[in-house]
Amino acid sequence: MARLSYKQQVQRVREDAIVEAVNRLLASKGYDAMTVDEVAAEAGMAKASVYKHFASKEELAGAAMVRALDRALRFVDGLREQTHVAPIDQLKAVARWAMASQLAGEMPSLPSQNSSLTASLQANEAYMDRLMDLSNKLGIWITLAQTSGQLNPDLPAEMVLYILFARACDPVVGMLKASGQYTDEQILDWVTHSTFGGLGVPG
Repeated sequence: MARLSYKQQVQRVREDAIVEAVNRLLASKGYDAMTVDEVAAEAGMAKASVYKHFASKEELAGAAMVRALDRALRFVDGLREQTHVAPIDQLKAVARWAMASQLAGEMPSLPSQNSSLTASLQANEAYMDRLMDLSNKLGIWITLAQTSGQLNPDLPAEMVLYILFARACDPVVGMLKASGQYTDEQILDWVTHSTFGGLGVPG
């Protein structure tokens, strides 16, 4: 691997600072409320400097999502090495990790419907490649869990995948945290259980 020049190292440090700022703002405010001015202030640089690295608000959000997917893939790849763990427990671990990241303010929150952002993400090759990689890896566990009777086989695997993705931005998690009445562990235990076991009385 070629050694980065000093200029390239500085550029990378600045881009990292910008993306981390975007990540924090997306986690705390969401995409619609975030402004480029706030990103610049959070990153400690001029707005013009932000635009030197990222041409638009959509590109900023895309970079943050790529970073989030990289973290998710590292976590999933670590789980895949634990071949003795049942598929259902792998899926529970992923859901729990996603919610823990949200509680820690590390998970960007994006709107479910936004035409300009959606189009930008769909055109973002790095984002789409990582999303497909993550979906495929989770899909293997979903299929194994369904064929082994650990998950309802009548549910479309795609639906199960979307439910897992939804845990990364589940408003229930944030609302329980904001109430100040429960610990993070309680929240993670309860929402993980309700996701996979439903809301009925444990048998």
